Amino acid sequence: MNTQEIIDAENSTEMQVYSKRGIALVRGKGAKVWDSEGKEYIDCVAGVAVSALGHAHPAIVNAIKSQAEKIITVSEVFHSEPRAQLYKELAAISPLGDCRVFLCNSGTEAVEGAIKLSRVATKRTGLVAAMNCFHGRTCGAVSLTWNKKYREPFFPLLPNVSHVRYNDAESLRKAVTEETGAVFLEAIQGEGGVRPANPEYLKEAREICDDKGALLVIDEIQTGIGRTGKMFACQHYGIEPDIVCLAKGLGGGVPIGALMAKQEFCAFKASDHGSTFGGNPLASAVAVATLQTIRKENVVEKAAKTGEHFMKRLNELNSKKTFSEVRGKGLLIGLELRVEVKDHIKKLQENGLLMQIAGPTVLRAIPPLIIDEKLVDSVVAKIAEVVE
Repeated sequence: MNTQEIIDAENSTEMQVYSKRGIALVRGKGAKVWDSEGKEYIDCVAGVAVSALGHAHPAIVNAIKSQAEKIITVSEVFHSEPRAQLYKELAAISPLGDCRVFLCNSGTEAVEGAIKLSRVATKRTGLVAAMNCFHGRTCGAVSLTWNKKYREPFFPLLPNVSHVRYNDAESLRKAVTEETGAVFLEAIQGEGGVRPANPEYLKEAREICDDKGALLVIDEIQTGIGRTGKMFACQHYGIEPDIVCLAKGLGGGVPIGALMAKQEFCAFKASDHGSTFGGNPLASAVAVATLQTIRKENVVEKAAKTGEHFMKRLNELNSKKTFSEVRGKGLLIGLELRVEVKDHIKKLQENGLLMQIAGPTVLRAIPPLIIDEKLVDSVVAKIAEVVE
């Protein structure tokens, strides 16, 4: 199929919930992708922080091939070696200490599981989240999500959900009561503009939750698995959450999500929760390969170093006050402009660079964690050509 045939086929049948960019991507290698016309792009979208090891990484390709030749799907009522291996890998990197894991297929499913778990663990229904947060699109997760454009078409949503100002501990303190089952926060708000938590904010959130008996849930769907230069973004802040939600980078491009919870709060009983495809052998094998490769190749440490170089180069570019602010951690970076960035996204694409929006005025860079400094320099040069 040529480009127009691909576009026409999708547009004629697909539910129109996505704003497409007019190109069809057909191939990727490392931190680059190519469209159906053969044009090359540097990929600073990475499936929206999904392709942690880049495209066509040998470890991912080999894991898919090897597992597909054995068995692809196994019901959760049967034991599975890839799933068992993944549980071991996740337990080894847990930011929670002694924990248990529920495997699913996406971030929003992990959030839904966290909502249910908080109810059975605390016997409370109240939930608190932050303004400008994003936790997913299913009915429970979207009840937590701040932006009204995602919520209003589906009212009524979950009751007893309140939103507080991000990075405002006093606002959080007033909202959390003896009726609050869980507080959902991002260590860095991704969709909300790439806004990191202040140094003491999450520590204060931890204290507030402890004081009121609420669970602290950290959404690491976009920030987890090395994205910010640590395995989990909450580790920058020296806190231990009660629950962590994972997805995106965990599967190296294959759909998988995970709900991790401290042992003491794992109150689910048999049949309280479940997932048909969650923890299937194929996704589990790829997630194991992803985590093992990240460890063996020191990907987290390299992402931290490359992220520092990226920020340094962007701040040099910003010596002319090109941006109102450059912010982020590791390889999750936001560039705040003084104007809306939709046209910039189009021009960057024409210039061979794919980036993501994080709010009307924010360009977001979320490249594969394996991007090198030389390619980062090319990214900065392409940004300079468009924004200056």
